[in-house]
Amino acid sequence: MSTQDQIENLRQELHQHNYNYYVLDAPEISDYDFDMKLNALQELEKAHPEYKDPNSPTMRVGGEVTKNFTTVVHDFPMYSLSNSYSKEDLQEWETRIQKIIEEPVEFTCELKYDGASISLTYEDGEFLRAVTRGDGTQGDEVTHNVKTIRSVPLKLKGDNYPGRFDIRGEIVLPYEGFAKLNAERVELGEEPYANPRNTASGSLKLQDSAEVAKRPLLCLLYNLTGDNLGVSTQMESLNKSREWGFNVPKEAQVAKSIDEVFAYINYWDEHRRDLPYETDGVVVKVNNLQHQEELGYTAKSPRWAMAYKFKAEQVSTTLNEITYQVGRTGAITPVANLDPVQLAGTTVKRASLHNADQIEKLDIREGDVVFVEKGGEIIPKIIGVDFKERDPESSEPTVYLKECPECETPLERKEGEALHFCPNTEGCPPQIIGRIQHFISRKAMDIEGLGGETVALLVRENLIEDYADLYTLSKEDILPLERMAEKSAENLIKGVEASKDIPFERVLYGLGIRFVGETVAKKLVKAFKSIDVLAFASLENLVAVDEIGERIAQSVVDFFNDDANKFRIDRLRSYGLNLEISEEELEGQSSKLIDLTLVISGVFQKVSRKELQDLIEKHGGKNTSSISKKTDYLIAGENMGPSKRTKAENLGVKIITEEEFLTMVGE
Repeated sequence: MSTQDQIENLRQELHQHNYNYYVLDAPEISDYDFDMKLNALQELEKAHPEYKDPNSPTMRVGGEVTKNFTTVVHDFPMYSLSNSYSKEDLQEWETRIQKIIEEPVEFTCELKYDGASISLTYEDGEFLRAVTRGDGTQGDEVTHNVKTIRSVPLKLKGDNYPGRFDIRGEIVLPYEGFAKLNAERVELGEEPYANPRNTASGSLKLQDSAEVAKRPLLCLLYNLTGDNLGVSTQMESLNKSREWGFNVPKEAQVAKSIDEVFAYINYWDEHRRDLPYETDGVVVKVNNLQHQEELGYTAKSPRWAMAYKFKAEQVSTTLNEITYQVGRTGAITPVANLDPVQLAGTTVKRASLHNADQIEKLDIREGDVVFVEKGGEIIPKIIGVDFKERDPESSEPTVYLKECPECETPLERKEGEALHFCPNTEGCPPQIIGRIQHFISRKAMDIEGLGGETVALLVRENLIEDYADLYTLSKEDILPLERMAEKSAENLIKGVEASKDIPFERVLYGLGIRFVGETVAKKLVKAFKSIDVLAFASLENLVAVDEIGERIAQSVVDFFNDDANKFRIDRLRSYGLNLEISEEELEGQSSKLIDLTLVISGVFQKVSRKELQDLIEKHGGKNTSSISKKTDYLIAGENMGPSKRTKAENLGVKIITEEEFLTMVGE
C-alpha cells in the first residue's frame, strides 16, 4: 500500500469514528486507540506535506453536527484538548511552555469528567441558552432540555458577573442515578443503558424535555469564556463561578510545579472511584490567564492546557461472594470474591468494594456479572454491574454486615464516616495484630528481625497481645516458634532493644493514633515536646497547631482518654522508649519567629534553601511557598522572579535579604 493510500485510509477511518462518537454517541474504539490513529496520521502528513487536505481529521476539532436541533455558532470556539498518556508528555509540555513564559508558571489541576460537553450562555445574570460542542465551531441548541437540570442556575447570585459570557462544562449522570435508572428499565422489561456517559449525552437530544427532567443529570462547570471577565487566573474564575451559583467541583487545585501536578494525578488515579460520577483523567491548565493569552492556540487545541488520561483496563466476571476484612483501626472493608479473570497481566480473584454506600450506589449483588477495572490502582475495583446479565427473579439486594466477622461485635458507623467499624479494639484479633505490625514498621520503630508474619505468630501463640509486650520477650520465649533459629531469635531481641533509641516523633507515629501519619506526628512533637503535655492537650490547643484540623484533634483526644492506651504508654515509658524531644533536639530552639510566616525565594550564598527552612522551623516560624496577605517576610535571594517581588510589594510584605534573616535569628 502506498503512503498516499495509507493517509487516505486513516482519514476515512477517523472520519467514521468521529461520526460514531460525536453524532451517534456510539464509539467503536477507545479514546486511546483513536488518539494513536490520529497521531499516526499527523506524523504521515508532516512527513508528506504534498498530500495536505484542509478537511483532514487532523484539522478538525470534532465531527459533524446533528440536525435534530437548531444549529448555533459558538460565540467563542469550543476547542478540544491535546491528550497525554504519560508523565513524560506532561514534562515535555511544560518545557515548551517555559520557552515562551520566562517566569515561574503555576498550574490548575482539574478532574476530567466523562460526560457530554456543554456551553451555557448568560446575559445580564440570566440563563440564555445551552449549546452542545458539535464540531467546536457550531453545535446544537438544547436550551429547553438543559433548563430541566436543577444544578444549572436560571438566575445568578450577586451582581458582579459580566454582562454576557459563556461557561463550559460537562453534563454527567452520577453512578447512583444511573443504577436506579437501569433498575427501573429492567423492572419494566426494557434494555438497560450501557454506561453513564452515553446516557447523559443521549438525554440532551431527547425531543421531550419532560422526559429529560426525569433523569438525574448533573451539570459540572469549569471554564469561563468571554471578554472582560474580571478575573486573572483560572482558579479565580472557578471561585467566582461558584459564588455566582454554578456547580463547580471543589477538587480543583493549584499546582506550583509539575511535581505537584503529578502528585494530584497520583492521588486522583487512586481516589477517583470515591466520586459519585465518572472521571477519566486530569486536565492541567496554566493558571495565569495572561500567560494563557501569550501561549495561544494551535489549529484545534489551546497550548496552555493538556488532558492526562488515566490508563484503565476493564473486564467483566461473576461476583460469587462478598466477604469483609477488619483493619488495624477496626475499619471494615467489603471484598468481592470473583471468578478468576485476567486483568492487566495478572489473575484477579478479589476486588475492593469500598464501603456500604458504594455497594448501595452501584446496586452490587452476589451473583452479578460485574465490571472490574485496574488502572493506576494497585487493588482492582468493581466499577459497575452488567444489568443485562442479572436475573431479577433470583437476585437479592446486598444487606451489609452487622457484626464483626472476626469477633462478632456489633458494628458501628459514626455520622459522617464512610466506613463501618468494629469497636472491640482490645479483643478483635486483626486489630491487635494490625496495631503491632504498624508499630514495628520501617517508618515507625523499624525493629530489625521482626516481620508481620512473626507478629501474627506471636499473637496466635499468646506470647504478646500488645506492642508493649514486645519489650518483655526473651530469647527463650521465641525459640520454640516455627522456623525460629537461635540466630534469628537473638536478632529479634536485639532489634527490640535497639528500638528504644528511636526518636519521639517516630514512636508517636508508631502508636497508631487514627489520622496521625508521619507529618502530623512531627507537627505534634514540635508543638508539644513530650507525650505528657500532648496527652493533656485540649481540642482547642490541638486545632491551633498548623494543619491540625478538628478530625485529627478529636482522634488524638480520644486516644489519650482511653485507659488502655494510657496503660500502654506507661509501660513504654518504663521500658525506656523516647516519649519526649531529646536535649540535643531542644538545643538551639527558640521562639524568635513564633507566629510569623515566611516565604523563601531565589538562590542564596551563605546557606541553602533547606537550611533556611530548618532555621525557620527551629525558631518557631512557618515556611510557606506562596505569598499571601498572611505572609510576614519574603526572604529574597538572587534570581527571584519579578512577579513574586511585585506581589509582595503590593501586599505590603516586608522583603529581607539572606543576611538580614540570619541576623534576625542570631545565626
